[in-house]
Amino acid sequence: MEEKGTLNRTATAHNQTWVTEFILVGLSDNPKTQLVLFVVFLVLYVLILAGNFLIVVTTVHDQALHTPMYFFLCNLSFIDICHSTVTVPKMLADFLSTEKTISFGGCVAQMFFLHLFACTEIFLLTVMAYDRYVAICNPMRYLAIMSPKVCLLLAGTIWLGGTVHSLALIGMTIKLPYCGPKKVDNFFCDVPPVIRLACTDTYVIEVLIVSNSGLISVVCFVVLVVSYGVILASLRNRFGEGRRKALSTCAAHLTVVTLFLGHCIFIYSRPSTSFKEDKVVSVFFTAVTPLLNPLIYTLRNEDMKRSLNKLVGRKVDTEKK
Repeated sequence: MEEKGTLNRTATAHNQTWVTEFILVGLSDNPKTQLVLFVVFLVLYVLILAGNFLIVVTTVHDQALHTPMYFFLCNLSFIDICHSTVTVPKMLADFLSTEKTISFGGCVAQMFFLHLFACTEIFLLTVMAYDRYVAICNPMRYLAIMSPKVCLLLAGTIWLGGTVHSLALIGMTIKLPYCGPKKVDNFFCDVPPVIRLACTDTYVIEVLIVSNSGLISVVCFVVLVVSYGVILASLRNRFGEGRRKALSTCAAHLTVVTLFLGHCIFIYSRPSTSFKEDKVVSVFFTAVTPLLNPLIYTLRNEDMKRSLNKLVGRKVDTEKK
């Protein structure tokens, strides 16, 4: 049951051998493939950091973007930076290493922050849909409804909700006994593949995970689809530039929502069984979706592009002086 080797450090307690580290299977065990993947994901990670950081800086810098929509977009960019940083740096290091191990504490920390940022992002996307609903369906009262105080309250609530969700999941996970095997069938620690390694029946825990993560994902997805359905219905009788801009914004939001929540529903809305597609879906979840935010919201958004040009122009003028 227990694997031998210098890296397989264990501690004995209550006549059982408890795992103190896990081995991440990763995406490939071929050295050449791993090198190619290292380059690909390094480029993706740099683009994620640069693109989302640029959105944060531009939003903070330009007074014209100090609106509820861009306040939440700034939060989304910050979450995407944190979300990808939880898993991608470790994955990059493992591509260059033959020993893909992670300590038990490191695994727990990775699971906690992964679910903290993922759940917070789900709630944030839901709030952003509500923001667009108010802006499009009730424009005369938009600034009164989405006041700075309300925006801060919503932001604090979604972060609190993400924290409670993550603590609940991790609390259930770390109570399980882990005495071997130690191989996590993924390139990062997540609750479903980790609890499969527990030396006990995990059926109740799996049901609770589906009830927690799966239910949150499905309910938020339904709420989002209904919200955007109402928004699109209200745009049927509108014409001109405002209608085009609103449709563009909703299309951008729906793209991010579908890809992000699609992963959550696929992974967490079923019992803890492993599929070959899990790793592919997880790659999109951790390294591709965080890149879509800057691509969608900068390339498709005229206000953001103008602010970026203004910011770059000022820096160029400063350098010339």
